[in-house]
Amino acid sequence: MPFGCLTIGEKKDYNNPSEVTDKYDLGQIVKSEEFCEIFRAKDKNTVKMFTCKKFLKKDGRKVRKAAKNEILILKMVKHPNILALVDVFETKKEYFLFLELATGREVFDWILDQGYYSERDTSNVVRQVLEAVAYLHSLHIVHRNLKLENLVYFNRLKHSKIVISDFHLAKLENGLIKDPCGTPEYLAPEVVGRQRYGQPVDCWATGVIMYILLSGNPPFYDETDDDDFENHDKNLFRKILAGDYEFDSPYWDEISDSAKSLVARLMEVDQDQRLTAQEAINHEWISGGAASDKNIKENVCAQIEKNFARAKWKKAVRVTTIMKRLRAPEQSDLRAASPSAAAPPDTAAAPQPASDPSAAPQPASNPSAAPAAAAPPEGATAVVTELPAGAEISQPAPEEAASDGEPQQPRPAPQEAEPTSRCNGEAALNTATEGGDEQG
Repeated sequence: MPFGCLTIGEKKDYNNPSEVTDKYDLGQIVKSEEFCEIFRAKDKNTVKMFTCKKFLKKDGRKVRKAAKNEILILKMVKHPNILALVDVFETKKEYFLFLELATGREVFDWILDQGYYSERDTSNVVRQVLEAVAYLHSLHIVHRNLKLENLVYFNRLKHSKIVISDFHLAKLENGLIKDPCGTPEYLAPEVVGRQRYGQPVDCWATGVIMYILLSGNPPFYDETDDDDFENHDKNLFRKILAGDYEFDSPYWDEISDSAKSLVARLMEVDQDQRLTAQEAINHEWISGGAASDKNIKENVCAQIEKNFARAKWKKAVRVTTIMKRLRAPEQSDLRAASPSAAAPPDTAAAPQPASDPSAAPQPASNPSAAPAAAAPPEGATAVVTELPAGAEISQPAPEEAASDGEPQQPRPAPQEAEPTSRCNGEAALNTATEGGDEQG
């Protein structure tokens, strides 16, 4: 048989970079994220503006996987509260994703600029998030990274809708998921505890969002010095595992019992007892008119500026290998029993019982059964990684990590300006993470 008749393999059909530039004008970089760069783009024919996300393949397997995953998920979905994918190009060196352009503000900024803010405003935001989450779950998609930074108003009109962005960590649910990922302060107990998990993690994150919007405070925090990354995250995760949050005074004094009830049902430590997104939509605080119309703006605004506008969460989030350390004691025992074992076990280390079950809020589930984070073995080295603002934990499954020999090149975090007060709704909050008004 002549050599020319042999088929070595099909050649992939890549887009030429000129196909992108022939159709779109790409502006300057709006912001850089862990996996991609975000641009404003203009369609040359229609003059319509879009958001462009560019993923560089040379940045490693993890980046390429994130790009392909986001494309896969966004091609499946169509919902008014999810930014729509408009166009996709894959060249030999890059992925280009073109999405609807959201010109409104992040929820934090919107609250700070209001003269009047009530539970009803929060209920409207949470309802839209729950409707999008319920839709995703109907398609067996778990977002896995719901957080306030990923919620933005679609435009600047008075009654603009909320849209959810950033689907690079979203996952199709084929059975329960085991690889931990997400943003530390929003992680559900089952993720921190290295249990298998699924759709309930999105409901937990929605509960965290609701808690913050009603009080201006995060439900889980630690007073450890911010520079002490290891102890900070370890203590934070212990509290998450135990469901150790409170409706503390004076921040919750003016909040209705109905609102507190929904927060507690969404933040049940036991994922089997947690409300589903659809059940939460049917709750009286969302659909029954139980949300109070009392102005809570002053207290919420003051706490937002104290906890968030000063960039405690908008600076580099401490992303550590504490997920691995939760398993370290078990792995050490296995290695001692079988020195030749090279592969990590699939099962997570059994957590210890929480030491202070009385700290859990009512009517949340009994936290005495909730696990607490295991400390790393004595003498072990704590590995700490700092990623750009809003960075997420995204730990591949062990078999994926072992096969990925390509170096990762995270993008540098943009410099961040000190914000000025906006409780009067007049001054501007200058943060590098805003990147204009666009949200990808």
